[in-house]
Amino acid sequence: MNEQHAPPGLEGLVVADTEVGGVRGQEGFFHYRDYSAVELAEKRRFEHVWHLFHHGELPTEAQAAAFAHQLVERRTLPAELQAALSTVATLGKGAHPMDALRSALSLAAQTLGTRPWLDQDAAAVREQALTLCAWMPALVAGLRRARRGEPLPPPRDDLSFSAHYLYLLSGQEPSAEHERALERYWTVTLDHGFNASTFTSRVVTSTGADLGGAMVAALGALSGPLHGGAPGLVIDMLREIGTPERAAQWTRDALAHGERIMGFGHRVYRTGDPRAQLLREVARSLGGPIAELALAVEPTVLEVLQAHRPSRPLNTNVEFYAGVVLHQLGLASEILSSTFAISRSIGWAAHVAEQMAHNRLIRPRAAYVGKPPPTQVPDAA
Repeated sequence: MNEQHAPPGLEGLVVADTEVGGVRGQEGFFHYRDYSAVELAEKRRFEHVWHLFHHGELPTEAQAAAFAHQLVERRTLPAELQAALSTVATLGKGAHPMDALRSALSLAAQTLGTRPWLDQDAAAVREQALTLCAWMPALVAGLRRARRGEPLPPPRDDLSFSAHYLYLLSGQEPSAEHERALERYWTVTLDHGFNASTFTSRVVTSTGADLGGAMVAALGALSGPLHGGAPGLVIDMLREIGTPERAAQWTRDALAHGERIMGFGHRVYRTGDPRAQLLREVARSLGGPIAELALAVEPTVLEVLQAHRPSRPLNTNVEFYAGVVLHQLGLASEILSSTFAISRSIGWAAHVAEQMAHNRLIRPRAAYVGKPPPTQVPDAA
């Protein structure tokens, strides 16, 4: 058979059709269905955009209220799952919260009774996905509080999805400003083309596996520092830089040692990342020392990067200001990636449903490049 070689990392290769959304990297534009994702973040509530992902259309006022009510009804963890979080949170000394979330998500899927989707009605799997995504904030907050020996506060039915997450973490009702900032962050991180975690969810789904297997596998992909593991590292980087005056030398030293500058450069965008542009303004409006430092450091880092590699422009990506915004909302660095996973899980669910509807087992080939076979097997001594 004549083998066709894909580019390394499958870069630029179209492997499927999708109606969930798309990214036009040369233009610095991305969309959900047929709407600009940034415009949705600016004009709509988070639950409205979730409705768009789940049902394929923006809701009317009545539909939005009904959908929000559905999410409220599903947000409370079953007692046995909530009790298990204490054990999961304390397993493995020094384990990253994303490791614990992976285990908790697997337990959540088991609690729901997910089974191979080929053995179920597609509508039932979609309902399971809605519940699993609605549980995500309580899983993340429950693990965080369990590590500190604190129970989750009682759930509240009067708070939006984003406000309820901040409430679960702190025990205090957040300000409207913080609620809206988290909504805007979550809206622009719901989906982003065939990124590594989304592609993973579709590969696993293509085998006929259960929803839990697809979601847990996707979460594993998201945990990597080259994907969703970067927001916390951005905060660590800013703290290490310390002051705007140190930014240039710090960046040059990091590049000299072959280190990656977190929050800069993107595989798809060749212009500015529109998510970073929106979150820069959110960070500016929130204010605070880290936001002020980030705003002052960003142009210096870009200047050093341009001088270091003038043939390959590197722009600020979503992770830089995502970390800053979440930090200003009071979230600890170690749970920033888990917070990202809450919104991205909704995107995974939409792709799982789409893969189920038009499934073909994803099975590429690999080109063998080792020593030419067959080599004679020597006799045993």
